Amino acid sequence: MSVDGTEERPDLILVVDDDEDIVRFVSFNLKLHGFEVIQARDGQEALEMIERGRPDLVVVDLRMPRIDGLELTRRLRANPMTSALPVIMLTAKGLTVDKVHGLTAGADDYLVKPFDTAELVARVSSTLRRNKEAREVSPLTGLPGNTRVRREIGDRVRSGVDYAVGYIDIDRFKSVNDRYGFVRGDEFISALARSLHRAVVSVGLPPAFLGHIGGDDFVIVCAPEQVRPLTERAVVDFEKTADELYDPEDAKRGYVELKDRRGNIQRAHLVTLSIGVSLSVPERRFTDPLEVIAAASEMKTVAKSQPGSFVAMDRRRGPKTRGSGELS
Repeated sequence: MSVDGTEERPDLILVVDDDEDIVRFVSFNLKLHGFEVIQARDGQEALEMIERGRPDLVVVDLRMPRIDGLELTRRLRANPMTSALPVIMLTAKGLTVDKVHGLTAGADDYLVKPFDTAELVARVSSTLRRNKEAREVSPLTGLPGNTRVRREIGDRVRSGVDYAVGYIDIDRFKSVNDRYGFVRGDEFISALARSLHRAVVSVGLPPAFLGHIGGDDFVIVCAPEQVRPLTERAVVDFEKTADELYDPEDAKRGYVELKDRRGNIQRAHLVTLSIGVSLSVPERRFTDPLEVIAAASEMKTVAKSQPGSFVAMDRRRGPKTRGSGELS
C-alpha cells in the first residue's frame, strides 16, 4: 500500500535479449518475486515498447542485432523523457571491457552471465531502490526531479564547460486551474513537458537535459548556443498546444473570465511562458549549483515583467557587474 492508502502496482521490468532462454529465465524469476515483466527481442523493439508505456527498469543484453545494448542505453540517456530510466546490462563472463563500456554508456549496474536467481533479484531490487531515492522522477511528466536536476547542474559546475540553465514556468497558470480545475491544469503542465522535450530533441548534440521541479516549473541545462533555438521552438510549440486546451470560446476571444472574491468578473489573458537563463562561460563561472539556479530564477522574474512569452538572459560578466540582455 502507498502512503495515501491506494494499492501500489508492481514495478514493471522490460527484459531485452535475443536469446529466448535468457528471456524466459529472467522473466520467470522476476515474476516469481512479484515484478511485472514485458519482453523485447532487440533495442529497436525495446524503444518502441518504451514509447508506448514507460517501464520502471530495463534489463538489457549488451550484444543484440539491430540496436545493441550499448546503443539502446545511450539513446535512453540522451532522451530527456527516459534519461532517469534505470538500466541493468547483461555482459558475458570474463569480458571486463564489456562492463566498462556498459557503465560508460550510462548503465546503472551489470550482471555477468551466467547468474543465479538471488543475484538477479537483488540487483534489480537495489537498482530500483537507488533510482527512486536518488532521481525523484515526477509522476506527472516522468521527467527527472529536484535531486537529479541538482546533480546535473553540479556535474556541469565541476566539469568547467560552458553551459546554460533555463528556468521555465507558465504565466497565469492559476487562471487555468481556477477556470477549468486541476485536471485541466495538469494537461497544460504535461503539454509544456512535451513541448520542451520536442525542443530539446530538436537541438541535437550535445544532449540537453530537461527536468521537472514541480507544478509548472521546469529546468533545462544545455550548451549556451542551444538556448535560442531551444526556447524559440518550445514557446511556439507550447502556445499552439495550449490554445487547443482552452474551451473554444475562451481561445477565440483570447482570455478567460473569472470571478474574484467579491463576485466581480476579471479577465485573464491566455497562458504564455517566462524563461530565465543563467550562463556559465569563461567570463563568469559559477561554483555552486544553487547560485546557478538563483541567477536563472532572478532572470525568470525579469521575464515575467514583460508581455507575452519572454526569455530573459543573464549576461553579467562578473560578480560585481550587473545588467541583462533579453530575447523576446
